[in-house]
Amino acid sequence: MASQVTRSVKLDEIWPELEDGIYTIITDFNKGFPKQKWMQLYTHVYNYCAASQSRTTRGLTSKQQQQQQSQSSGASFVGEELYNRLNHFLKKHMKDLLKSTESKMDESLLNYYYTEWDRYTSSMKYTNNIFQYLNRHWVKREVEDGKKEVYEIFILSLVVWRDFLFTPLKARLTSSLLDIIENERNGYQINTQLVKGVINGYVNLGLNKEKPKETNLQVYKTSFEELFQTATENYYTNESLKFISENSIADYMKKVEIRLNEEVKRVQQYLHPSTEADLIARCEKVLIEKHVEVIWNEFQSLLENDKISDLTRMYSLLSRIPRGLDPLRATLEKHVQTVGLQAVSSLASSGAAIEPKTYIETLLKVFKKYNDLVTGAFRSDTGFVASLDKACRRFINENAVTQAAKSTSKSPELLARFTDFLLKKSSNNPEESEMEQLLGDVMTIFKYIEDKDVFQDFYSKMLAKRLIHGTSTSEDLEGTMIGKLKSTCGYEYTSKLQRMFTDISLSRDLLERFNSHIEQNGNGVTLGMDFSVMVLATGSWPLQPPNTNFSIPKELQVCEQLFQNFYQHQYSGRKLNWLHHLSKGELKTKYLPTSKKGYTLQCSTYQIGVLLQFNSYDTLSTEEIQESTQLIDSVLKVTLTSLTKSKILLADPPLEEDDISKSTSFSLNKQFKNKKNKIFINVPVLTQVKEEIDSIHKTVEEDRKLQIQAAIVRIMKTRKQLNHQNLLSEVIQQLQTRFNPKVNIIKKCIDMLIEKEYLQRVENQKDFYAYVA
Repeated sequence: MASQVTRSVKLDEIWPELEDGIYTIITDFNKGFPKQKWMQLYTHVYNYCAASQSRTTRGLTSKQQQQQQSQSSGASFVGEELYNRLNHFLKKHMKDLLKSTESKMDESLLNYYYTEWDRYTSSMKYTNNIFQYLNRHWVKREVEDGKKEVYEIFILSLVVWRDFLFTPLKARLTSSLLDIIENERNGYQINTQLVKGVINGYVNLGLNKEKPKETNLQVYKTSFEELFQTATENYYTNESLKFISENSIADYMKKVEIRLNEEVKRVQQYLHPSTEADLIARCEKVLIEKHVEVIWNEFQSLLENDKISDLTRMYSLLSRIPRGLDPLRATLEKHVQTVGLQAVSSLASSGAAIEPKTYIETLLKVFKKYNDLVTGAFRSDTGFVASLDKACRRFINENAVTQAAKSTSKSPELLARFTDFLLKKSSNNPEESEMEQLLGDVMTIFKYIEDKDVFQDFYSKMLAKRLIHGTSTSEDLEGTMIGKLKSTCGYEYTSKLQRMFTDISLSRDLLERFNSHIEQNGNGVTLGMDFSVMVLATGSWPLQPPNTNFSIPKELQVCEQLFQNFYQHQYSGRKLNWLHHLSKGELKTKYLPTSKKGYTLQCSTYQIGVLLQFNSYDTLSTEEIQESTQLIDSVLKVTLTSLTKSKILLADPPLEEDDISKSTSFSLNKQFKNKKNKIFINVPVLTQVKEEIDSIHKTVEEDRKLQIQAAIVRIMKTRKQLNHQNLLSEVIQQLQTRFNPKVNIIKKCIDMLIEKEYLQRVENQKDFYAYVA
């Protein structure tokens, strides 16, 4: 039989030295520990665990040796005793530390706890290395066998600290932490590093039983965070009630903003990041949600006094809580509508005629003020944007001016006239650099206009005049405006406007060809004057035929006839209709005494027809002028009135309130004087302007009926059958981008389409229509 004798290392022989070394490390770790001493302790642990693997086997068979090794498991037995000795030592050390805390309170307790925790955890990492051999063999085997109460030495040290020091102390520790945090909230300086160190200890003690090397937040949550959140809620409940009773809402909101920022900073400084969401939510509930009605009630006052910084702060705070902003949006809508109506009402109450420029600038002033508020203080919040849009749409379309005119179409009319003011040549035109912004302002108001078809009709007629008379500020700006309208309303809205520009270009080419033709093939015929003409397509231009006959003066007949012949030769089958009521020209005066300067008169063709009669006669009666010009009474009256008011003609007897009779005689004013050499006398009188406006509105109403009928046919052609209410809804939905169709007009259009046999009523079904193919 083989035999081996090995001396076993007894625990009682090495433990006193191990215990003394561990105690020195734990209590005087900051003074350092000799490396040679560390190696000696490590060797003791190694020799004890390793020596236990060899046993005396004399007198045993091989089978008995294997059985003994299997039963004793060698190091398992000795490792367990060493592990238990260390565990007992650490528990005793905890009792000593706990006894030392009995006389300590508040910050002194926290200081002592943090100092010992820092020393203990640092020293136990060092100690863990001394017991590394035990960790690798016995501890590892025990853990693998499913023994959950066995840990690596460092983890064991944390478990012992948690169970035998932290648990008895945690109520006092947490209370001290909450007191020191409350002191900080009350404005005192505190040692944030101390608080952070103690709280980190809470986090590190959250050991996972399933995976001891991992930590969770259970200890932190249950022993500190829950109590901290409750204390926070109580603190701010009391503070907010007291502060809001003694200060203004504006000051209270500043206080809340400061407090919320402080709590975020508090988390960053010494709390666990997971605390922030719940902490801020609780603060928001206590500081904002519980006082939300008082804050809501202050909103109107802040709006009226333009307290932008306070409004910004209110939005920021109320956006944190559910539905906190809803009442503010409703209040803003009502306030903006009221301010807009009051602004327009003040304008209308002056009694003077409403100037388009003043009216649009008044609307824009209100819009820009509150748009700046919405985009700035309210961060372009979609709800506030919608409230602003609703309010603007209401006061722009229905206000004192539209009520006085008894028409919601007044705003689009004035907007079109303002646009005409911008785009027409004038000494009052803004700088070109400003024009882009001003056209953008036009589109801002246009966005809120409900009757966009009214704007379209006025705009197209005014554009036609600018193009015909060459009074546009710039073709580039005209193109820019049309581009803006196209991007807002689509191609169909601006198609005719764009074709008008095409016609102008084609007319220029045609006029050049005509002039070349006269030079080359005139056979000595000359025009005798500067002559230009525009040929415009009837379908593209909003031009009405003249409402009067007109006998063109013989001085102009040659030019007109030459162009008529040239055009018909170029385009056989086309018919030219001369629009003399839109034509104009210039006359030079030669009848004034030689000592007086001559003038150039810019006149309408009708005015030219009247004035040229005085080349042959010194005095003419109304009846004689009418006979020679063939103008109807109303047009002749307007023409003669404009010439007498500009003092070109003298009336006998003098006119009173435009009272022109058949016998009134007219003669040239040979004493005429004017500071200007070139005089524009083709100024339409108010009656003309009113008639033109009324005509446009009438045209719009007729066009609307046609559009409503077209929409009804489109819908019914698709649906085949539809009840009355659904048909109304779909027609309104289709047309509301251009105008708001009135229900009574839709009903009339339905009846008209039934009469025209586009629709029919469905038998035995009330208010049900069918499409007739």
